[in-house]
Amino acid sequence: MPTSAQTARRGIRPRAIDLFSGAGGLTRGLRDAGFTVIGAVEQDDLAAESYRFNFPRVRLWESDIRNIAGSEILTTLGLRPGQLELLAGCPPCEGFSTLRTRNGHDQVNDPLNDLITEFGRLVTDLLPRYVMLENVPALAQDSRFHDYVALLQGSGYSVRHQVKDVSLYGVPQRRRRLILIAVWGDYQALPDEPVPAARPTVRHVLSQLPQAGASGDKLHDHGEQRTARVQSLIAAVPKDGGSRANLPSSMQLPCHERVNGFHDVYGRMAWDRPAPTITGGCINPSKGRFLHPEEDRAITLREAALLQSFPPGHQFSLRRGKYAAAELIGNALPPVFVRRHARPIADIIKWQSSPRI
Repeated sequence: MPTSAQTARRGIRPRAIDLFSGAGGLTRGLRDAGFTVIGAVEQDDLAAESYRFNFPRVRLWESDIRNIAGSEILTTLGLRPGQLELLAGCPPCEGFSTLRTRNGHDQVNDPLNDLITEFGRLVTDLLPRYVMLENVPALAQDSRFHDYVALLQGSGYSVRHQVKDVSLYGVPQRRRRLILIAVWGDYQALPDEPVPAARPTVRHVLSQLPQAGASGDKLHDHGEQRTARVQSLIAAVPKDGGSRANLPSSMQLPCHERVNGFHDVYGRMAWDRPAPTITGGCINPSKGRFLHPEEDRAITLREAALLQSFPPGHQFSLRRGKYAAAELIGNALPPVFVRRHARPIADIIKWQSSPRI
């Protein structure tokens, strides 16, 4: 069982393992919060390649988590059950999205949804002091999440979970996420790290960037190709928050005339508001409100990553093209949101490990 004595490693940053690591949003946030990430698991080869670009010293298992035993992780990292300070992860969430579940009312039988049980298995094998899980809000209504919480509680953990808007935690986009934090033993109140009173906006992130196409950053210079008709439609959308709904019917694309809804498609972001949720389609204006507030183009991969709160130097592999890279960015956890919830945990662990007078 975890104890404060076992986790006490005076003067050393607490340790964390990142499950379902993707391109490294969770790891980035944990490191910024004061953790040393010593291990990670990611099955997708493009995500794993991107992760290694940014965190070459972390022991990465590029494997299906179902094939990794907790004993292997412990042995490889030189740990015993109860010694790890934090086990964190975001199981694949596509199957839990509201679009897949008819706005959250039905449970989808996507095999990836069962990976939350693998997270639970590794909790019982590793017995970390703290557990952090992040996911889409619809997961909270799924029976597998209820089973996961019951497993944690049955293993001695106190559990708290809540749905939060990341824009209230310093991320320049509107994005609702479920976050669960569990501690072995009695729950300790974890204050959120203080954030600015004003929410960051698109202007805070994009206004100072160099011109796309000539910056020297491949994630900002990839460009785009459009038909003349689509390009004219984009140019006609009013600047700073306009949408295709502002255009006359003569300029609507045939596919839009047949659809009632999805009004953000071919919409512009607004300078002085948070961005909409950055998804895997974030560089494609046909997927949402992803047009630049002023320029006649979609946002770039670098702009999308910054709106996800990644630092300017974080890399994403372009080996399979820009749209595959966009999926990595859209599927990532916003590092600043992670940091704001992980730093209080790191502070408590460090306090418990400090000498007493």
